Amino acid sequence: MIGIKIKKHTEKHTGKKPKKRKLNKENFRFFSKIFSIKSGIDIPFLFLVMTILVIGLVMMFSASYPNAYYLHNGDSFHFIKSQLVFAVLGVIAMMAISCVDYHYFQKWVIPILITSFVLLILVLLMPARNGVHRWIQFGTFGFQASEITKFAIVVSFAHFITLNFNRMHTFKYGILPYLIILAPTILLLALEPHISCCVIVVLLAAGMLFIGGVKLKWFGMVLGAIGSALLYLVLFTNKLTYANNRISGWLDPFSPASGVDTWQTKQGLYAIGSGGLLGLGLGNSREKYLFLPEPQNDFIFSVVCEELGFVGAVVILILFALLVWRGMIISMKAKDKFGSLLGIGLTAQVGLQVILNIAVVTNTIPNTGISLPFFSYGGTSLLMLLAQMGIILSISRTSRMEKS
Repeated sequence: MIGIKIKKHTEKHTGKKPKKRKLNKENFRFFSKIFSIKSGIDIPFLFLVMTILVIGLVMMFSASYPNAYYLHNGDSFHFIKSQLVFAVLGVIAMMAISCVDYHYFQKWVIPILITSFVLLILVLLMPARNGVHRWIQFGTFGFQASEITKFAIVVSFAHFITLNFNRMHTFKYGILPYLIILAPTILLLALEPHISCCVIVVLLAAGMLFIGGVKLKWFGMVLGAIGSALLYLVLFTNKLTYANNRISGWLDPFSPASGVDTWQTKQGLYAIGSGGLLGLGLGNSREKYLFLPEPQNDFIFSVVCEELGFVGAVVILILFALLVWRGMIISMKAKDKFGSLLGIGLTAQVGLQVILNIAVVTNTIPNTGISLPFFSYGGTSLLMLLAQMGIILSISRTSRMEKS
């Protein structure tokens, strides 16, 4: 009643109604732009990313808690706590980047490339872990420089192919600029050594050049030269002894040559086999109890197969296939060539890593240390991956497709 009397008194003496308090329009527009379907975000792609992320977090916790308990003073949540923090930061980064015009990355191509090369050099100065130099460590925080490298390759190739699209059939514009970027990148990755990243980078570069219109003769010559160089290093030198051992173990994991360790591969295959059609049930894996080394990392898919069975593994692979398919559709309907190439490259990276990881876990190819996107433990890798999904969502805002 008091409030009503004051209001009437104000109207009586001033003749005006008091102004209503308004919401901050800028803040409202910002948040509505992020979360509104009308903003242009591709909802199916966002739904697939979030679904795979949630399943990945659940499986990462299931695979990691025995190791966390026994190796980290009884803290079963050691790995998942860190992964959840980076997942939340990654989702925030994804949504924020989806609001940024993806052409800004085209303007920052050279700084991104320089940063990539600096990090690849810096990582060689860091102490080795298990005989390799892959991590840049700042106190308790560490990350792999190669995560930046993969993004740098995709964005730089998308930029230069866009600039030279009508001249990609020539050596000067169709091969030379990309060799200048690719050759030192492969050399620095080989010095770490990080052969799995070399493989991903070469395949990404080759695919983007092929889409860009490079003649098959140049494409074949360059790819053949790089492949021959890596094959020579593996087979005829001791520079990549660990790779030689992995090839030997891959050929016969159950009767390896003397000094070759195939324990992880064998335990991973045991886990896949014991899962059967429907699996042992979520959380019921036996191999993760210190039989399978670091089950939360590269071999997490074997735990997925053991707990969820063949059916669960196929469902997850279908979700990844749908994510790649939707990402490709978004990219092909982008409003310009740069958006198409950038989206295709980022989507292809996810697809390649899934294929290669599954191939390693099933012993189809030698163990190369490739993580499974959204599933394997690694905070900075997850953060980078989600940020890249944000770029695809940014492309989707202006793509020529129905947003539903």
